[in-house]
Amino acid sequence: MPVSPVRLNHAVLFVADLARSERFYTEVFGMEVVAREPRANAAFLRLPRSGNHHDLGLFGVGEQGPRRRGAIGLYHLAWQLDTIDELVEARATLVAAGAFTGESSHGATKSVYGADPDGNEFEIMWMLPRESWGEFENAAPVERLDLAADVERWTGVRSAGRIVQEEVR
Repeated sequence: MPVSPVRLNHAVLFVADLARSERFYTEVFGMEVVAREPRANAAFLRLPRSGNHHDLGLFGVGEQGPRRRGAIGLYHLAWQLDTIDELVEARATLVAAGAFTGESSHGATKSVYGADPDGNEFEIMWMLPRESWGEFENAAPVERLDLAADVERWTGVRSAGRIVQEEVR
């Protein structure tokens, strides 16, 4: 019988400089450090709207040679947003942080891409509502993203499902 997870719960990255990576993910993604494990030189971070214990683990391992792009191993992580409007904001944030590496439309998803200080690539994406996938139900093209047109069509449409909102303190 196959294993049947609900979704990916968290990701863990090996990083060269733990403090530098913590700064990047707290400043660019708004994550908060929820736990540290000094014996492992590790930190665990949570996204602001997450109901998860932690969404990202970072383990500082010191400087190493860069992994060649396209080598065996993880290609990228994908972080989902709730609205296309948030994707516009994410793109601007990545550009301002010097972390923006590209953008594309995959039909059912609209994506911007970036890299953290260690070169770990990530995707920040918004997914069309399921009932609007149409011809992209079983396709994932890589096409030019027309973010302005997508915003005009989809502004305000939420599609990430249930998101836990942080309590107002």
